[in-house]
Amino acid sequence: MEKDLIEYIAKSLVDDPNAVSVTETEGERGRVLQLSVAQGDIGKVIGKYGRIAKALRTVLSATSSKDGTRYTLEILD
Repeated sequence: MEKDLIEYIAKSLVDDPNAVSVTETEGERGRVLQLSVAQGDIGKVIGKYGRIAKALRTVLSATSSKDGTRYTLEILD
């Protein structure tokens, strides 16, 4: 569910939604979602001063607290 939510939000933000991919891996402190977008759309996902990236992480932490699993978001270049 968290993976689908981040993918949906990212596709809404970028110019090339077909290039958006989210992979889920297991990390040391829980699950890690790795968000990959087209090279020209990285700035749109990060936002000015990282505000959009912070908002994505806030939404992710709010949804992950319900089931007790901890998620972190990595934005890949």
